[in-house]
Amino acid sequence: MTELKVDSISKVYKKRTALYRCSFQATKGTCVVLCGGNGAGKSTLLKMIAGILFPSSGTTSINGINMNASRKTYLSQIGFMPDDFHAQEMMTVEEFLHFYGSLRGVEKGRIDEVLDIIGLVEKKRELVKSLSKGMRQRLLFGQSILANPAVLLLDEPTNGLDPYWVNQFVAILNQLKKSGTIIVFSTHMMDVAAEVSDVILFMRQGKIIQSIDNKSNIEETTMKLMKLHRQ
Repeated sequence: MTELKVDSISKVYKKRTALYRCSFQATKGTCVVLCGGNGAGKSTLLKMIAGILFPSSGTTSINGINMNASRKTYLSQIGFMPDDFHAQEMMTVEEFLHFYGSLRGVEKGRIDEVLDIIGLVEKKRELVKSLSKGMRQRLLFGQSILANPAVLLLDEPTNGLDPYWVNQFVAILNQLKKSGTIIVFSTHMMDVAAEVSDVILFMRQGKIIQSIDNKSNIEETTMKLMKLHRQ
């Protein structure tokens, strides 16, 4: 069974600690959501799991494959969506996905499939620079799922999405869970966290201060998160 294990990872910048010994595990077909205010450490945690930042201490592994010991094998199992868009804007939507697909050995049929999933078939020959914020978010999400990763990491994926696409996003994530994907994502949208997650990790000042097993209904879980935000 696929397993992601994050073991006591920390991140220190000179004298400032951005993340304090965070640990959690996730298994095949489960979703962990990171919640908390700005500066809580959510993006730092995701970037360390994704191999973009190196932990100052601690380790991450997928199926026992440690990122530090077998970095290439570890990273081949991950899809990552950053929280901002730095892509070449003079590419077309289709060229953008072809570029990222070529890095992962993805066939053209999969690119067409992803275009359909993210609702950009009719925009595939348009330049990235012409897309709205929400369309860019969907494109970033599309590149993260191209290679059907075992572990999907998403940083604030619902930013800029209209209500229809927020609902579509929730449906897509639930379908990915059913297919066995491990999903870890951050969000400020408490209702989305409540609807998709199996576990919610609430973060504050670089620490996981509470882990919530999401077995309640959406309203109860949302109320728990609102209470934590107010504290």
